[in-house]
Amino acid sequence: MSKVTCDITVSVDGCVAGPNQSLDTPLGEGGERLHRWMFEEGEAEANADVVKGIVDAGAFIMGRNMFASGRGEWDLTWRGWWGDEPPYHAPVFVLTHYPRDPVPMEGGTTFDFVTDGIEAALSQARDAAGGRNVAVAGGAQTVNQYLAAGLIDELRLHIAPIVLGAGERLFTGVGDLALEPTSVARTELVTHVTYRVGPPPD
Repeated sequence: MSKVTCDITVSVDGCVAGPNQSLDTPLGEGGERLHRWMFEEGEAEANADVVKGIVDAGAFIMGRNMFASGRGEWDLTWRGWWGDEPPYHAPVFVLTHYPRDPVPMEGGTTFDFVTDGIEAALSQARDAAGGRNVAVAGGAQTVNQYLAAGLIDELRLHIAPIVLGAGERLFTGVGDLALEPTSVARTELVTHVTYRVGPPPD
């Protein structure tokens, strides 16, 4: 049976991006340090299977801030941070308050824009996934909304050994959750913990 999963990198003080996000610093001040485990020599090779697993889904959901910096009406020339061929290679449903036509990209990625909430986005993503898992890609506000609604089955935290001090925080406003760890692995720059997400204990 398909699951709703979420992979997200977080600092040890709970931030998934630093403060003052902008077009020039989409991960906020210092936020790029969160993802060194994906790119630095040695770490990239050691974590290659984890990175491959992050994009192994039939469809993805993300918040507007993960797709584009800014609010309000769309800049229709903006097509995401990832270049002509984003890494998803599947439908991506972007939560927004502003309608926009779908944006097809190379490699099988199409960005669809959903204006009627998280449950509508999940329903569309399940239909598009064809029985495969649906992945909630981020950012923090989007993940928190899905956690608060009890709609994530498996949470995979990639914990970077840094303290950002401020920024976009995970677990804000999610209420009481039961997180059951099912696997742990680590390299020098990250600890990977997978949790089964359930309702709070009685």
